[in-house]
Amino acid sequence: MKPHARRLIAGGIVAGVLGALASTALAADIRVGITMRMISENGQKYGQMVMDEIGMINEAGGINGNMIQATLLNDECKSDKGVANANKLIFQEKVHLLIGSTCSSVTLPIVDVTAKAEVPQIIPHSTNEKITKKGSAWVFRVPVSGRYYAGVNAKYVGENIGKRIAYICAADAASQNDCEAMQAQMNSQHGAEAVYVAQVQEKEVDFRTHMQKIKSAGVDGIMIAALAETMARALVQSYEAGIGEEVRRIGSSSASNSPVPAIAGDAAKGVFFAAAYAAADTRPIARLFNEMVRSRYGIHAPDHDFSQAYDLVRIVEIALNRASLSLEDGDLAADRTAIRDAIASVKGYRGLGSGEISFCADPTPQCRDGNRTAVLIAYSKGGEDYVTEVLARVTMPEDFGL
Repeated sequence: MKPHARRLIAGGIVAGVLGALASTALAADIRVGITMRMISENGQKYGQMVMDEIGMINEAGGINGNMIQATLLNDECKSDKGVANANKLIFQEKVHLLIGSTCSSVTLPIVDVTAKAEVPQIIPHSTNEKITKKGSAWVFRVPVSGRYYAGVNAKYVGENIGKRIAYICAADAASQNDCEAMQAQMNSQHGAEAVYVAQVQEKEVDFRTHMQKIKSAGVDGIMIAALAETMARALVQSYEAGIGEEVRRIGSSSASNSPVPAIAGDAAKGVFFAAAYAAADTRPIARLFNEMVRSRYGIHAPDHDFSQAYDLVRIVEIALNRASLSLEDGDLAADRTAIRDAIASVKGYRGLGSGEISFCADPTPQCRDGNRTAVLIAYSKGGEDYVTEVLARVTMPEDFGL
């Protein structure tokens, strides 16, 4: 049985804190800094799970006898706060590895910080394709890049729904990327131009004017690219505007977050999206993971941000065990390089994602977008007790979208 599977079976909550782990920092500790968006209940639980899993590694003896000293900070999905967190973790805490962030708009500027400081950075959630296109030798992405999601969504939409699509695009970096990439792929694959495009704020509350215009346009589908709460409001208002269920609703990857069906209720039914993990997955490891998340964190069905954070910790564990580390103050730069190279050596990792995750040494999207397998998922029931179904799994060519 694989180590990560044994850990899932063991279960149990290891005391995690939203700061440094309770263990006393030792000179030989491996220092890991984490910055994530924790302004929602789910966001707090993503961070808590990362800390819990690191705590379990320490309880099992650590990495080659060395403990991981982890510091978790909340960047609130604000780029300035994320950059400040990264600087604090790198230059004050002197971390060996940085994990983060959740929001692409935060991760994008942090990539510049870690590249200049030469600190390895591994990303748990951010999907904006520009992150790995920056060419940093220090960044790795666990989630599926938006360039892959766009291709999968566009193929399914053009072949099964239609080509007259309207777009609601929120201002955060991931949503903007998802919207632009979907429009480009609909044009490339099907010769279809957008029927209607609305640019809205991240926390927009009133979509009624846009929905009336979309209703008049007679579209086949509406893509809503926004963070979870904003998306849920837009879905509800689309039905309030009289747009029937025959017009399919397409979500960006954040549609996988549980607040979408919980807030949208019946309006979530039929919404489909591309993600990295489906709670409807029937593999034994997925069933064990679903039960662990339910029992530990009270989540009805874990979204892919839970699974991606879990897979990230497992990949970090593999890499740290491979890296030859001095952990002496004078060898910090060498240890950071060793960790970077060890992450780059991870190939064929199979965890909760529907496909394998592989990295390599070149500072290119082909090497640093490790997960190329998207899952098309639809809500068959909304509300707190929502139900999903898997429509398809698609592994994309590594060069797709470049």
